[in-house]
Amino acid sequence: MLKIIVRGGGDLATGVIHRLWGAGFKVLVLECAKPAAIRRQVALCEAVYQGNAQVEGLTAHLINSLAEADAVWERGEVPVLVDAAAESVHAFAPDIVIDAIIAKRNLGTSSTMAPLVIALGPGFSVGADADVIVETKRGHNLGRIIRSGSAAPNSGVPGNIAGYSKERVLHAPCAGVLHVVHDIGSIVEKGETIATITDGANQVPVTATLSGLIRGMIRDGFAVTEGFKIADIDPRKEELANCFTISDKARCIAGSVLELVCRYAQEKEK
Repeated sequence: MLKIIVRGGGDLATGVIHRLWGAGFKVLVLECAKPAAIRRQVALCEAVYQGNAQVEGLTAHLINSLAEADAVWERGEVPVLVDAAAESVHAFAPDIVIDAIIAKRNLGTSSTMAPLVIALGPGFSVGADADVIVETKRGHNLGRIIRSGSAAPNSGVPGNIAGYSKERVLHAPCAGVLHVVHDIGSIVEKGETIATITDGANQVPVTATLSGLIRGMIRDGFAVTEGFKIADIDPRKEELANCFTISDKARCIAGSVLELVCRYAQEKEK
């Protein structure tokens, strides 16, 4: 059985992890100590805070050391280890490392980490950083497998949904501790307060930039910096059920990753 590490447990990474798990592969997830997922209902990194997390039939369980991973796999679950610097890669000796952090820059992944290193999105170059890259930008090339060069650069503009783009994503107007007023699944109107940020004696409201459905909201009590991404509003109010399932984008990317993993497995058996 191949040994696979996925760096990151956010919503796109979770799509990849879920697809690999569904195909019968054992995956070890490496996360940071304070994950900042917005789409928390479909992000296995929530296990870092809660001890475990469930997404579409898959359970992720927080472990304290690599020695605990086998017991988690035996239960048909996915182990999550806090290891932002991927220091456990050497001891685990994976066949495949997948960088699914989606930081739009390289946070320490190298093509020397494993026989096959896959990176998702911008911030990587084939050769130096990874063996292959998967495109994460919405549009015609989403999920494209890139074997030379890099993915499309980060435009800073979210994908268009129902005619809305940058309006969909909310950022912290100031630094402080965020307190959720309306959480994931809530329907809100433009201008309505959906969260507040407390900075000392000051409490700054965060208001909805459009009417719609809160699809993503950073966890209550999270300390944010000014400009930090904190929420995502979907203008399609009928999409409530989709707040709790893996997105089309994540599934597309996951399919490309599974293709690469299966091809590697076939070549290894020759």
